[in-house]
Amino acid sequence: MRDGMIREPQMGQLGFFDAEKRLAALSAKGDPLEAIDRLVPWESFRADIEAVVLTPDAIRKNSAGRKPVDAIVMFRMLVLQALHNLSDEQVEYQVRDRLSFTRFLRLGIEDRIPDGTTLWLFREKLAKAGLIETLFDRFDQHLGAQGYIARGGQIIDATIVAVPRQRNTHEENEAIKRGETPDDWEKKPAKNRQKDKDARWTKKHGKSFYGYKNHVNADAKHKLIRRYDVSDAAVHDSQKLDGLLHTGNTSDAVFGDSAYRSAETEATLKAQGFRSRIHVRAARSHPLSKAKEEANRRRVRFALASSTCSGLRRLHRVAGSFGRSASSGHERRSDYRTSSTTSVAS
Repeated sequence: MRDGMIREPQMGQLGFFDAEKRLAALSAKGDPLEAIDRLVPWESFRADIEAVVLTPDAIRKNSAGRKPVDAIVMFRMLVLQALHNLSDEQVEYQVRDRLSFTRFLRLGIEDRIPDGTTLWLFREKLAKAGLIETLFDRFDQHLGAQGYIARGGQIIDATIVAVPRQRNTHEENEAIKRGETPDDWEKKPAKNRQKDKDARWTKKHGKSFYGYKNHVNADAKHKLIRRYDVSDAAVHDSQKLDGLLHTGNTSDAVFGDSAYRSAETEATLKAQGFRSRIHVRAARSHPLSKAKEEANRRRVRFALASSTCSGLRRLHRVAGSFGRSASSGHERRSDYRTSSTTSVAS
């Protein structure tokens, strides 16, 4: 201060006891990951997972090199991805950045953290074996047995997940739209593998996006994602509504933004015994009445009060996606029962 200037404090190195203090503070505030960690018998998943990911080939390749990451650590990371609706790269970053995530994986500060590619490969092995849905069904059952059944109504939403734009010719794009692979790509397998043939263009608020769309259903009480699907970005939100509805919720209320509002949607919900709490949309030249505006505000307040995050303005994908899996054109996941949503606005 002698020269009259205010200097920024120097950031000290985070030590072991500093990390412990911060984690203790998180626990005192109520870290939901700790509750999940206690409720789920993780070791009961090991045999099924290792039977798929620890093939004789993989064991032989790793015997002389770096040991593979523990299967349960990888499964926990997959759960984290679903819990917070993150892409492979995003969940890697968040595990590095957030002490609560590192603790959930049972890793220390000095331990190696799996990267996004490793997670993608792990998930693809499970998917090809048809094991992902089975694992998450069991995961959901464990939570349900501890009282985490779907309560308070269901919140439906969709989020666009942008992927790198393809530098294709007009002819190549036309072939992709027809569901064909361009001839030149067939002759160049390496190039073909790098191309995303399932993503599509869409517009939102006047801006163009290229990628996919994640569709989720979260229960309002526990913020658990009960249904999940991925489509290309051009699919309208409402087209996935029927497959997202969850009859196991203790409340019949269904919340959603005005993209889901239509006479057909209202009839579908009523026929299946649901009570629509979907936002009412103003028609052109016909603004909403004061009563309808207030009803929409109440629905927004309810959704925000039910969210664990910076606001349930949009439930972001598990999809933040099952990003690499979707963006690389692999099979899409539906009826994906996972847990709590931390949202990112779309």
